[in-house]
Amino acid sequence: MLDYYPRASKQNGAWCTGYRTAHYENGKRIIPIVSINLNSNKPTGNDPALLSLDDVETFFHEFGHGIHALVSNCQYEGSTSCPSDFVELPSQLNELWAQQPEVLKMYAKHYKTGALIPAELIKKLEASSKFNQGFATVEYLAAAILDMKYHMLTNADNLNVNEFEKKVLTDLNLISSIAPRYRSTYYLHIFSSSEYAAGYYSYIWSEVLDADAFEAFLEKGNIFDPATAKSYRRNILEKGNSVDPQVMYRNFRGRDASIEPLLKKRGLN
Repeated sequence: MLDYYPRASKQNGAWCTGYRTAHYENGKRIIPIVSINLNSNKPTGNDPALLSLDDVETFFHEFGHGIHALVSNCQYEGSTSCPSDFVELPSQLNELWAQQPEVLKMYAKHYKTGALIPAELIKKLEASSKFNQGFATVEYLAAAILDMKYHMLTNADNLNVNEFEKKVLTDLNLISSIAPRYRSTYYLHIFSSSEYAAGYYSYIWSEVLDADAFEAFLEKGNIFDPATAKSYRRNILEKGNSVDPQVMYRNFRGRDASIEPLLKKRGLN
């Protein structure tokens, strides 16, 4: 379980912190207290502080965590503590709005002239988002599978980690030009704590969920579709961890998540 309240959920020097989670006392809803903090660049000389696209996506990400906390409608305090592969759904899904043309035109303006971001640049941003995704996907999956293989061992006595790693990667037919994102000797995610032990896969499963969830809006032809947004809020955001995550997702989408939207998002289909 990843309990990001009251601890901070951090990404790229930004974090969302919940000081009090929403809950009910004597039939009255106690409102949550949440903050979003960004370590943004300071103004330089006469130039204002400007956000890079990465900074904007980070803000959208943390705001997604914030929304999850703000609209929670659970009986008990701490009910937004979700499994690690589900807690990132609200944040990563919220990121996907940041680069949509309709949204970019709301905030991506030249800081001197006020001119909106050109359509040609939006197309370049979309194309660049798919660059090298084959490599990125394979190196990540290799590390995720290596993690699983370690935690499937029933006897690790006298284990030679280099030989074990080599066999796992050979069995995967991983080509020599692509290494796993983390080698065994510096795989801190799975060996320094129990949080990601046998759970490194959760990053990409969260992406499967967010890409499929966003597809629900795209299918409507409107990324601001009110009915879809209401269903997402009622079936997922408001429920916190009071319902099994798989049930919540099925109630929202009417089915289990599909991998196809993620493949499309990464340009791999």
